Amino acid sequence: MSGVKMPPIKLIVGLGNIGKPYVGTRHNVGFQFTDEVLAKFGGFFEPNKRFFGETATTHISGDAILVLQPSTLMNLSGRAVSAVISFYKYKPEEILVVHDELDLPPGSIKYKIGGGCAGHNGLKSISSLIGSQNFQRLRIGIGHPRDKQLQTPVADYVLSRPSPDDRILISQAVAKGIEFLPLIAEGKTEDALQKINS
Repeated sequence: MSGVKMPPIKLIVGLGNIGKPYVGTRHNVGFQFTDEVLAKFGGFFEPNKRFFGETATTHISGDAILVLQPSTLMNLSGRAVSAVISFYKYKPEEILVVHDELDLPPGSIKYKIGGGCAGHNGLKSISSLIGSQNFQRLRIGIGHPRDKQLQTPVADYVLSRPSPDDRILISQAVAKGIEFLPLIAEGKTEDALQKINS
């Protein structure tokens, strides 16, 4: 990825499902991350019908950034994202999507630019409705049930809550992402790739 340069971000999207049954589940780590963004950098979520979710404005490295939690449920997340970028004329490259990742163990986080959706329905919806996969991503590991010798169906696993140990690891990964978020916000792509993915 040497030489990769992305623009500063204008929108952070945390993926998850709204409603009490989903609070604290593995699939909602994107919501957890964006909650922590506002806790650190300031801002409050408010319902936004125009954008099919809750939005807040925060300031990172002196720049105003919109933060979005879609209220469409995970599989229709693209509806909210496409509404925002159509209104503000954002480019896909100016978006950071934060989501759970089955292919990474709890405690790990990876910064990725573009690429496929790896079966993640939230990413599929976004890619489909904005017509591009070239957005920035933070992938927060939640582990795979088969790696834990569990026979739980994947759909049930992601909608369940992690063990206390895994919850700690996931929170540590979120904290690491928050620590290096200013690098992404400022468009310091190579530094972000090196420090987050090391």
